[in-house]
Amino acid sequence: MRGLHPDGWARPSGYVNGVVAAGATIFVAGQVGWNARGEFETDDLVGQVRQALANVKAVLAEAGAGPENIARMTWYLTDRREYLARRKEIGAVFRELIGHYHAAMTAVEVSGLVEDRAKVEIEATAVMPPPH
Repeated sequence: MRGLHPDGWARPSGYVNGVVAAGATIFVAGQVGWNARGEFETDDLVGQVRQALANVKAVLAEAGAGPENIARMTWYLTDRREYLARRKEIGAVFRELIGHYHAAMTAVEVSGLVEDRAKVEIEATAVMPPPH
């Protein structure tokens, strides 16, 4: 995968503007911050981000992929202000579980998610490199 940064554009913080990738595509459905039993262990945003990212990693692992294969992520958040106030903590969790920012990313504030306790839902698209 290769990140896309048009000449003269300011460098984005926390994402890349676009990604070029070739290979098998993996689509990870929106993951909320509940555990493998479908139970929320916390109502804390950062805790839910941690679990949602762990869930994304688990789905990727089923396909033999990892965080390094993520090309695009979309985050749906119920509280933009809380996200912005805690973005350093969220960034630290992201780097711990996913690694460096190499994906094209979008974050959207929504009025609610299907799961009442969910504060965040994260979906991802990953691309496995072609076999050599």
